[in-house]
Amino acid sequence: MMKQNKGWTVIFYALYLILIVASVYMLYSLSLLNNIENTLRLIGVIAIIIIAIVLILLSARSVIKQKKISRMILTFILILYSGGLFFIASNVHVVIDKIGNVSTNMTTYSSSLVTMKNNKAESINDIGSSELGMIKDENNVDGYQIPKQIIKKQKLSSNKIVEYDDYVPMLKDLYEGKIDYIFLPTGYTIQFSSLEGFEEIGNETKILYTEEKQVKSKIKKKGNKIDKPFTILLMGVDSEKENIRGASFNGDSLMLLTFNPTTLNTTILSIPRDTYVPIACFAGNRKNKITHAAQGGEECMINTIQNFTGITIDYYVKINFKGVVKMVDALGGIEVDVPLDFCEQDSNRDFSNLICLKTGMQTLNGEQALALSRHRKTINDFIRGQNQQLVVKGLMNKAKSIRSIDTIYELLDTLSNNLETNMSTNEILSFYNIAKDLLSRSKNTENIEELLGMQRLYISGRDATIYDPVYRLNLYNFVPYEESIKEVVTAMKINLGLEKPKIIKTFEFDIDEPYEENVIGKGTYKNNSINLLPNFVGYDKSKALTYGNQNGIKININYVDSAQREGQVISQSLTPGMDLSAINKNTGLTLTVSNGKGETTSSKNDTQTDTKNDKKEPTDKAEETLPNFIGGSYNGSVITNFRNNHKDIYIALVKISEGDSRFDIQKKGQIIAQDVKAGTSLSSLTGKTIKIEYIDPEATQPEEPDDNESEETLPPELDPGA
Repeated sequence: MMKQNKGWTVIFYALYLILIVASVYMLYSLSLLNNIENTLRLIGVIAIIIIAIVLILLSARSVIKQKKISRMILTFILILYSGGLFFIASNVHVVIDKIGNVSTNMTTYSSSLVTMKNNKAESINDIGSSELGMIKDENNVDGYQIPKQIIKKQKLSSNKIVEYDDYVPMLKDLYEGKIDYIFLPTGYTIQFSSLEGFEEIGNETKILYTEEKQVKSKIKKKGNKIDKPFTILLMGVDSEKENIRGASFNGDSLMLLTFNPTTLNTTILSIPRDTYVPIACFAGNRKNKITHAAQGGEECMINTIQNFTGITIDYYVKINFKGVVKMVDALGGIEVDVPLDFCEQDSNRDFSNLICLKTGMQTLNGEQALALSRHRKTINDFIRGQNQQLVVKGLMNKAKSIRSIDTIYELLDTLSNNLETNMSTNEILSFYNIAKDLLSRSKNTENIEELLGMQRLYISGRDATIYDPVYRLNLYNFVPYEESIKEVVTAMKINLGLEKPKIIKTFEFDIDEPYEENVIGKGTYKNNSINLLPNFVGYDKSKALTYGNQNGIKININYVDSAQREGQVISQSLTPGMDLSAINKNTGLTLTVSNGKGETTSSKNDTQTDTKNDKKEPTDKAEETLPNFIGGSYNGSVITNFRNNHKDIYIALVKISEGDSRFDIQKKGQIIAQDVKAGTSLSSLTGKTIKIEYIDPEATQPEEPDDNESEETLPPELDPGA
């Protein structure tokens, strides 16, 4: 009998140990669920402790009193209960770990050594002593820091390093054969394929070597419970990789949200990728497309948006577009009212496998949802941003109906691989209370937009083709109206509790007319004060001097012997269409002006500030060259003026209509190509025809902000028709 009791005693001691370990593990797991059901967790802790004590006492009593049936029942209960604690606690840890993978204070950058496809080199070992191109900004991780790391690691210190201010000039030199090897972000094919001249960059170049580096983010985590209004910046990463780590952020999709957890009101603003704003990490905060802020990573993008809106961004969420496919499929599809008919490449950017959709309410799978989010060929960035909002709303609506643990785990797996945020684990867990509140209110509605009081904001502005002196390209930009930005920012501040709303005392409506939502920021506004440098060629120098005085630009004049009329501008040192704010105040603009003499005898210089020009040294005769028409209007004053002044050179205008692969509705009426290179001597073109291609100005234009007109390159005082 003693031996039998001793055996049961050993068994129960072992079970006690398992029970204690399981209970402690469970208590620890409950402690990780910070700010979630605090009262229930406290009750749970007390219950776990009491149950453990009771089970130990009962099992000890059964051993002492030698109750065989009781011992067997208690053994079964102890095993089952301890196993249950282990199961629940381990699942809590799995969830916490996956959430922890999403929360990060590290950013992974990746840089590659790139060359042209026809280069015989197949690896970094084949480059010999060739020159290497890289960015000279020491703060640029994938443009400078990683390349320096590669050069040291691969023992390339003896190779000559050519440093550049920006990637595009470096790419141009690679294409023109001026340099054979350059360092680019590994995701460069997506980043630069939208630029003129690099549309086929993925097929025309190849990667010889790639290296990654993790850098600690300077964006601090708050680590607090989310119970006050906050802002989130959603950033889409259109990556070729499945995993977001190491995928270069390209600023392709930007949404700024404000959320008030008390009122559950939300504002959502899609920021067009071509929005023309000062870029925080560019020298002198040089203005450019906001998408180019991605070159400095999420920190540069956040600072750029904060600077031009004045809104502090509390959190960012960076999501891989490829992750959208898996998220939607994990949810079994999402309901979306598709607003247009279109076809788009698949998630692998394969045009041989087109994803085509028709208008109307329907259930979209992952590939279809991504196609709707990504498509922009036949629409503008405003419509694209609205389509992305439709997908976000569809995801939120479907997420309300999740009931399966397997679905939750599948979503967590997808998110942990395709999403990054600076939110701490505790902050992410705080959303439990918001979700619980939403679910309790969702019994009477299926539309998440009604529950959250979603308010759509809109940035109005106008199109402008602006010459970028660093990229050396005429680029399409969207210039936002200051009044529109002000209205949008006010709405966000009201939702954040930073400003009080204005009370509307009157409200009119007509029962026979459908109600139209007032979209804040979308309206008619005055033009911005942005000024672009005119083309002075063909005009009298007096016009240029007057314009320079009015706009604070130093005008330097270089006289040359020319058969053209005296005082006529022959050429200028800066390309027309350049933002005046980007002109160096010290050097200003230099104009080559005719002195009216047909023989090359002498020349003289003149400036606005120096009238003693006759003492200047003679200069060589400046030959008149062909302007760069690309980016201008097909019927603009530049074309008209050129035709009037050069009747011995013929201009053939070729219209590019819908259906042509080069058609881009965002460039409606703009010149996109000329078959003779700008800078060609006009004397060599006498009697010849120059073919100029432009986008059909009569093409159907999707709905855009009111007063969204093209920027005039030429001021009224210089326009012959004014």
